[in-house]
Amino acid sequence: MKNKTYSFFDDVYEVVKLIPCGRVSSYGAIARYLGTGLSARMVGWAMNAAHTHKKIPAHRVVNRNGLLTGKHHFETPSAMKNRLEKEGIRVKKDQVQDFKNVFWDPALELS
Repeated sequence: MKNKTYSFFDDVYEVVKLIPCGRVSSYGAIARYLGTGLSARMVGWAMNAAHTHKKIPAHRVVNRNGLLTGKHHFETPSAMKNRLEKEGIRVKKDQVQDFKNVFWDPALELS
C-alpha cells in the first residue's frame, strides 16, 4: 500500500508534467486542482523533491505572484530562471513578467 504523501507527490508530478512549455503554474493552483486547496505547501515539498526527476518540469511552478521561490532547490541559483527564459518566459528580479498571460491554471486547462 502506498503512503498518502507518496501518492500525493505522484499526483502533483502528473499535473506538473502537463504544464506546457512557455507557461507556468503555481503551487496553489495545482493544490486546488487536486482538491486540496490548503496544501500549496505540500505541492512545494513535492517540487523540492522533484529536481532529481528529469521528466518533471519543476521550473514551471512558481508562487502565486510569479516569484521563483523554488530556485534554491535547483543545481544553481540561476538554473530555474535560465530554463524559463529558454522557453520564452521573461524573468526580472526572480519574478515572471507578464504572469497573467503565461499562467496555466490546471482547473481551467484540464476541465
